[in-house]
Amino acid sequence: MRAVAEVRRGPRAETWLALLALAMMTVLPLAEILSRWLFGRGVPGAAPIVQHLTLCVAFLGAALAAHADRLLALSTVSFLPSRVRAAVRIATGALTVAVSVALAWASLDVVRAEREAGTMLLPGLPSWPVVAAMPLGFAAVAWRVVRHASPGWLGRLLTALGVPLAALPALIAWEEPARLVTPAVALILAATLLGLPIFAALGGLALVFFWAQGSPPAAVTVEAYRLAASPLLPSIPLFTLGGYLLAEGGASQRLVRVFRALVGWMPGGPAILTTLVFAFFTSFTGASGVTILSLGGLLLPVLLRSRFPENFSLGLVTAAGSIGLLFPPSLPVILYGVYAHTPIDRLFLGGLLPGTLLVAMVALWCMWQGKAGGVERVRFNARELASAVWEAKWELLLPVVVLAGIFGGFATLVEAAALTVLYAFLVEAFLYRDLKLRADVPRIAAECTTLVGGVLLILGVALGFTNYLIDAEVPLRALAWVKTQIASPWLFLLVLNVFLLIVGCLLDIYSAILVVVPLIAPMGRAYGVDPVHLGIIFLANLQLGYLTPPVGMNLFLSAYRFDQPLARVYRYTLPFLIILLLGVLLITYLPWLSLALPRKLGI
Repeated sequence: MRAVAEVRRGPRAETWLALLALAMMTVLPLAEILSRWLFGRGVPGAAPIVQHLTLCVAFLGAALAAHADRLLALSTVSFLPSRVRAAVRIATGALTVAVSVALAWASLDVVRAEREAGTMLLPGLPSWPVVAAMPLGFAAVAWRVVRHASPGWLGRLLTALGVPLAALPALIAWEEPARLVTPAVALILAATLLGLPIFAALGGLALVFFWAQGSPPAAVTVEAYRLAASPLLPSIPLFTLGGYLLAEGGASQRLVRVFRALVGWMPGGPAILTTLVFAFFTSFTGASGVTILSLGGLLLPVLLRSRFPENFSLGLVTAAGSIGLLFPPSLPVILYGVYAHTPIDRLFLGGLLPGTLLVAMVALWCMWQGKAGGVERVRFNARELASAVWEAKWELLLPVVVLAGIFGGFATLVEAAALTVLYAFLVEAFLYRDLKLRADVPRIAAECTTLVGGVLLILGVALGFTNYLIDAEVPLRALAWVKTQIASPWLFLLVLNVFLLIVGCLLDIYSAILVVVPLIAPMGRAYGVDPVHLGIIFLANLQLGYLTPPVGMNLFLSAYRFDQPLARVYRYTLPFLIILLLGVLLITYLPWLSLALPRKLGI
């Protein structure tokens, strides 16, 4: 795994800064809980500090992702011949550099504004040095993109031409800039299909649109700075860190033993346990592919040794990589709730039955395959089950701790995420001693920050793009057009499913939430779709988008992890794609699946 190895050899200073930032983000919310319990009040200034630390983690992670050549992008460039691929990489690299430099320059205006306003995080602690992480991060991304674009100096020099390209809008007096919007947008979209990082695509589109209407480029980076004003966003890096600590420790082996003892006697038992283990870990890491990369190597051999065919085994491991997306404390559910203004507790309750349905449908297919193929089964052993549960008791209790904190009112979402990190750290490093403090924890912090940085970088520029869409009244115009074309709510839901499947295979789920939710939320209201039901439909479709050819992210991750041709991965995952598609249609047209629990519990 070249990319992971690059992270482990990453810049030492950035690795330790990432560890320090994540540690402070964990400690401060825990101190808030303790202070409320002892003194009846929180820690003054803790919340804004944690929010600004999230900004630091975002841009540290972006720099690490660029260093490891792991900026999120479509992988369609892999379809091109190797000779063409090198030229395309230089061209998309130059465009990435242009966008990064433009955003770095625009970020300086935000830093200057914060300094002139004299904004303080705490008495004696101004905010502008923290905000300076934005221009530094964008500049580091540009520099590292140049270094990775080509092994030779000529290719790097051509990539560096993105720097003067970024200055052209300011240096030339354009008489009718609006006429350049169409060719610029076409160029960016074409480059995106050829591997332009998603942050550069969204950031580039936002810069073009704001420039055409005469707004300064800082209009994009001001929205990116809003990351620091979001009270719930710190939960994303914290829950991801908790998931990483569990995955890198021995939790996966212990949970495999539990589920093997629980379902191993059933037809297709090893496949069912794979589904359950993947669902457990995806709920903590989000549909980020971490489960495929970290657990795939453990569970694929288990399936093959149990005499499941290779095509079924690889298809299951690929499909299960996002199957726990609807279960708490799933990060996409949290983010959707924030930006759709839908109560997160209602979304979590609304996702339980649909999520269980999807898991059950895959498990039934596993049982059918196990029975038809004569896969070996183990005798149910109550003593082995009790022993396995006892050994894994601390990991099995983690969801109870998280949910009790959130729904019991003892902790906010961010505080529950910090509890998750502390709990996972203590369990894996001290109770089971699977993690070594000096050897493992800094590496895990760097890997977590790399993943989170790639995601949060997209979120920052996607906010700028979304802000333009709202200013231009695109959601209202889209709603008016849809209402003239579609009269039936049932037809609207069908068209929505098709649209979201396309979005899901082209965008990662986090940027899709920021870009698409402002478009579909007013449409859902206009057609009388309950906001919770709409949210579950959205998330279930985006989960399926990870498996949708030709560019679903899990397909590429699986091909990369198991060294398989993409066409073979497409073929192997097709049965699971059909099963989950049927599940999504049931979720869409049976609203009580999403609404029964929130209504029954009165939430």
